[in-house]
Amino acid sequence: MTESQQGTSGKCPVSHGANSQHSNTVMAWWPESLNLDILHQQDEKTNPLNGYDYRETVKTLDVATLKQDLTELMTTSQSWWPADWGHYGGLMIRMAWHAAGTYRVADGRGGAGTGNQRFAPLNSWPDNGNLDKARRLLWPIKKKYGNQISWADLIILAGNVAYESMGFKTFGFSFGRVDIWHPEKDIYWGAEKNWLAPTGSENSRYSGERELENPLAAVMMGLIYVNPEGVDGQPDPLKTAQDMRTTFARMAMDDEETVALTAGGHTVGKAHGNGNPTELGPEPERASLEEQGLGWNNQKGRGIGRNTVTSGLEGAWTTNPTQWDNGYFKLLMGYDWELTKSPAGAWQWQPINIREEDKPADVEDASIRQNPIMTDADMALKMDPAYRKISERFAQDQAYFSDVFARAWFKLTHRDLGPKSRYIGPEVPAEELIWQDPIPQGNPSYDISAVKREITAAGLSIADRVSTAWDSARTFRQSDYRGGANGARIRLAPQKDWVGNEPERLARVLSHYESIAAATGASVADVIVLAGNLAIEEAAQAGGVSISVPFHPGRGDASQAQTDVESFAVLEPLADGFRNWQEQHFAVKPEELLLDRAQLMGLTAIDMTLLVGGLRVLGTNHGNTSHGAFTDRVGVLSNDFFVNLTDMRFSWKPTGRNSYDIVDRASGSVKWTATRVDLVFGSNSVLRAYAELYAQDDNREKFIQDFVAAWSKVMNADRYDLQ
Repeated sequence: MTESQQGTSGKCPVSHGANSQHSNTVMAWWPESLNLDILHQQDEKTNPLNGYDYRETVKTLDVATLKQDLTELMTTSQSWWPADWGHYGGLMIRMAWHAAGTYRVADGRGGAGTGNQRFAPLNSWPDNGNLDKARRLLWPIKKKYGNQISWADLIILAGNVAYESMGFKTFGFSFGRVDIWHPEKDIYWGAEKNWLAPTGSENSRYSGERELENPLAAVMMGLIYVNPEGVDGQPDPLKTAQDMRTTFARMAMDDEETVALTAGGHTVGKAHGNGNPTELGPEPERASLEEQGLGWNNQKGRGIGRNTVTSGLEGAWTTNPTQWDNGYFKLLMGYDWELTKSPAGAWQWQPINIREEDKPADVEDASIRQNPIMTDADMALKMDPAYRKISERFAQDQAYFSDVFARAWFKLTHRDLGPKSRYIGPEVPAEELIWQDPIPQGNPSYDISAVKREITAAGLSIADRVSTAWDSARTFRQSDYRGGANGARIRLAPQKDWVGNEPERLARVLSHYESIAAATGASVADVIVLAGNLAIEEAAQAGGVSISVPFHPGRGDASQAQTDVESFAVLEPLADGFRNWQEQHFAVKPEELLLDRAQLMGLTAIDMTLLVGGLRVLGTNHGNTSHGAFTDRVGVLSNDFFVNLTDMRFSWKPTGRNSYDIVDRASGSVKWTATRVDLVFGSNSVLRAYAELYAQDDNREKFIQDFVAAWSKVMNADRYDLQ
């Protein structure tokens, strides 16, 4: 190759996205294209442990020795990043808190379950400043135990051990969090272009009377929950209280849990702002090569120990920041507080006329006493009437406060781990909690043939049976392992009344299933899935293909008392492209809503393609509409959707915002109707490649086999006993 062929500029031939002066990616050139990346964000090609079963291996871990090593680490100060008061507890707790605190109940994304704090953007959020040091301090332990302990588990366990080493009794701990190996870059964390952008500038996450955009929980890009200085950095504890109430509710916490977590988190450790924040280097993702993954380093001054700058606030909250006690409420409620600024220029509150013995010691010199501080969020616990009532009770009853905090901390750090059946290890609590979505043990030993006969005798249509099974299973979220067909909660409030579940049709179908379950000893949950499977077998047989849909009995039926109605309300679908239904118009396109649901359900782009094509020809559209049913034999499982979508005898004419006519080119007559969700499988180049594959004459049976595999994946997504 000559120099002229190579070019003389020396530019890298690989596009580096945002690192390039101009990004030449597909999405940069054609921003309106449907981006399928969210369905491939954890491609197994990035996993160096592909095939390794961590959840089995961790059961062999010597937990007692691991905890001894962690306890020793807490008080083994390292010169490169010295421990405050010789104890890393506060730092480790903040690391665990911030790993778990990204969880949001609306879509179940975020949380500590994947170890995603190691990757961008979370590793470089301003609110996660210097947590890179906490993970680096843990590295020798991770190195020692290797694949027996995931980063995700180790991060949370370090927080638990930190509390225990300071005298607190935790509620329990479960292993089982499996690490990811690549950033979850397609999670929506907000629309802002800058960190910590105040409301009214580039911050579009608020509308109306400070209504926070769903599914977001934090008040600003780059924060875990609220701004410690006050709303948009302006101190006002009563306004901050309202932000806290919204944010913590979106993390699945009530007022009492909010007060307990705030107070319990601030009972130990300190904030860091004794220095000039302008002297800090860039965050980890932007730091130079020689920083080796560390960020926020001070290149001009000492920058460690008492001179550390992290949040910009400076000081401890309690007199004894390495001990679990009631010192937080003693100081908060026992003193009047006034606004001041930290050495780094951040707003904080300081006590008026505090006694010398109530001041915490300096982190490096115990002979020096420093003023304690409170953030605006801390002051909210004193000034908001509801929070104050809770704070007063906690102040008067240390045992009660400790119990409430232990449970709230356990919930915070385990909320996205799923039901108790997924918990692993010697410290799993015996008590089953309502937020774990309990389901009674099912009966796997009934006569399945008898159940099949009863289902057939009921005379329900293929569409009725398939739609009911789909609606029951589609609530599953791989983000936090909630929802799914197990438990048959589709027959309980709130699901039985969801518009997306067609309540009248659902009640009619369930009346048959409940009778069948009562007569045969099967659970309603099993009957729902088995009936859907039988319908698919019948539909395939009608097309000349004999196939057996795998079925695994043993699902249980949850009771209404085991179902937190408010918590389950967030799982309600407002759109389901698989059943060609959308309750209202959204800012995003219908096909983008389809991708979101597919990703939450753990589906690939191929799975999504198969399921849409199959469900269309089976006649399962919400409200019995015919959009996208590109077939003259509705109810037969065939590849007709793909055959007719790719047939150039037809043209496609828009008739509304989300409606199209499929027109016969020769006659000009309308053959079918469609939505954007249908036509995207012909317009998007990747999805069209899948559609053409399944439209081929030699892939008619392959389509049915692959559809059954995708269907079974959905029906069994929450069967953790099978995985």
